[in-house]
Amino acid sequence: MTDFPVRYDLDEAGRIGAAIGAALAAGDVVLLSGDLGAGKTTLARAMLKARGLAGEAPSPTFAIVQPYAPPEVDLPIAHVDLYRIESADELIELGLDDYLHDGALLIEWPERLGGDGWPGALLLMISGEGDARVLTADVPAAWGARWPLR
Repeated sequence: MTDFPVRYDLDEAGRIGAAIGAALAAGDVVLLSGDLGAGKTTLARAMLKARGLAGEAPSPTFAIVQPYAPPEVDLPIAHVDLYRIESADELIELGLDDYLHDGALLIEWPERLGGDGWPGALLLMISGEGDARVLTADVPAAWGARWPLR
């Protein structure tokens, strides 16, 4: 199911990310797609804040995987940035599937996953320039009843 585009400005990004973050459950994968500077990290930070993260979440661009666990958050979450990944072989070393046993994944630059990925992942596509953004979501059936942006 593809949801209608949500138009927002950067001031509203926190509210949108918080709504999605509050709906996260163990086993969820959220794919954040968009150009450099589109606001992927901004939405991910808002999702983490909704799960209890008190401080500022660093961008995982250089670490690639930034894990968060209780008591820092109420649901284990790995924030992943695949921008620096050059081949699908590198993904195996990250062990991303391990995070899904009791937590969730927020993955920026999912295009780097190649043909592999997660069926049933929530795909958020962000576009726009300046302060204006458009969020389009490919909402899988597992999210249907809990999708917060209606």
